[in-house]
Order: sequence, then C-alpha cells, then structure tokens
Amino acid sequence: MVDFKNGSELIALTHEKGALISDIMLNRECDRFDEAPQDVLKRMAHSWQIMKEAVAQGQTGSGKSMGGLIGGEAARLTQHRLTQGALTGTLISKAVSYAMGVLEVNASMGLITAAPTAGSSGVIPGVFCAMQEEYHFTDDQMIKALFNAGAVGYLATRNATVAGAEGGCQAEIGVAAAMAASSAVELMGGKPEQSLSAASSVLASMLGLVCDPIGGLVEVPCQKRNGTAASTALVCAEMALSGVDSLIPFDEMLEVMFKVGRSLPYQLRETALGGIAAAPTACRLCERGKGHGPVDDR
Repeated sequence: MVDFKNGSELIALTHEKGALISDIMLNRECDRFDEAPQDVLKRMAHSWQIMKEAVAQGQTGSGKSMGGLIGGEAARLTQHRLTQGALTGTLISKAVSYAMGVLEVNASMGLITAAPTAGSSGVIPGVFCAMQEEYHFTDDQMIKALFNAGAVGYLATRNATVAGAEGGCQAEIGVAAAMAASSAVELMGGKPEQSLSAASSVLASMLGLVCDPIGGLVEVPCQKRNGTAASTALVCAEMALSGVDSLIPFDEMLEVMFKVGRSLPYQLRETALGGIAAAPTACRLCERGKGHGPVDDR
C-alpha cells in the first residue's frame, strides 16, 4: 500500500516512482479505499465542482451572512478590478475576491467544500479558479492538482492540526494556504521539493496567527484572512518556483506550527474572547445582536 507519514517520505516516494505529489496521493487514495483511479478522480471532481459553484455564487453579492457581518465584499472587489484595474495584478486580485466570496457563501449557509475547514474554505477555490482562468488549465488538471493539496492537508492533520480551536487560525488558514501554494507550484511545472518548500514558506509567513472570530462566527476576520491567505499562497509559490527555498523543511515547520498553536492562550483559539473579537467595536456588534459570542466568566 502506498502511504507516507511525513513530507520526507512523500518526496522519497516521488523520486522512487518518478511521480508527482498528486500521483502519489491519488495512488494512496486508491489503495486506501480499494477503488480504481477513475472512481477516486470522480469523487474529487465532485468537490471541484462544488468549489467552482461556490466561487461563482460568491461573486453575485446576493448572499447576506447569518451574523450580518459580511456580504457583497467579493462582488465589490471584482467590480473594482473590472472598472479601475487591479492594484495587485489580475491573478492575485481574482484569487482574493474569489476566496472572500466563498466565505460569504459559507456564512450564508451555502454549499462549500471544507478545505481543510469551513473557515478556510475560500483559499483553495480562490487560488485554483484564478489560476485556471489566467493559465487556461483544464478541469482535469485542476482535479489532479487537488490531490497535491490533499497530500499537504493529510500531513498537517496527521502531524499537527487544522483546527483553530487547537492551533489558532495559523492551523486553518495557514494550512489551507500551504495546500494551495504546493498545488500551484505543481500546476506551474515545479518539482515536488519546490511544492513543499512553498508550503513551508506559507506556514512560516502565517506563524502565530490567532483565531479570534467576532461573536464566535466564521465571518470576521475570517473572510479577509481567506483573501490574504490566497495571495500569500501565490507569493510563496512564486518564490519556490524561482528557487527561493524555505530554510526550514516542511516537516519541521509543521512541528513548529503545532507547538506555537498549542502555546496560544485559550482566548486566542476560537473562543471569541480575545484578539479582534474583544475589540470594543466587536463587542458592541455582539450586543446589538449581530453576533453571539460567549461571555468570559473566568
């Protein structure tokens, strides 16, 4: 059975089999579920379709979040790009607006693909849809690349965490961006080592990011963090493709991220008791019924 416990073993398998990270992960899934490749690819295609539909829905500006804190931001970003131009360039501008739009869909009880969580569900669709539009990748290529992302997510869940309640937002948004960056490198023809280098650079760049949702809702600052994480993924992918490697190996960076997350005070791990959630304006929003955060009785 094809399997790997860490990034080093994954890279060794790519060398042994002369394969990409996505190939190794696809083979692992086939072995794990005792399914033919076409069946595993079909299930991933379903996830990709949901991602694309969420991106499209998020651009309409029609959804209002359950907590009333977000809604229409992605459409405004897109309108600005179309009428005024994109300050950050078309690729990043699209990735940001698409990622933010998916969070609007999630916060309005729409259908999304958790990748790896609902709170970080916009990063991969944002990056993937923007790259497909800009570089004309086929759906089959995008679906294949999702297995690369899956490999990074699998290693994060196995050796660290993707839960904001356990590791802070660095574990949710950070891992989502690492997954996207690794996949972007593969899509652009990079080597497996470059994929994990990009993922490591993402985690280093987002190290220590706290999870502090206003009112305990996956709306603010989650939406904007999905957008900025999408841009970070693309930047780190470009660095890796240009030969600017991460000094710290991916496996070590995962361990560092996990330790940092466990060191965060409980107030900064999805309790809505610290960080932005404790700002006076955030508290007033909760008092007006726009949020439902817990009260700290300690």
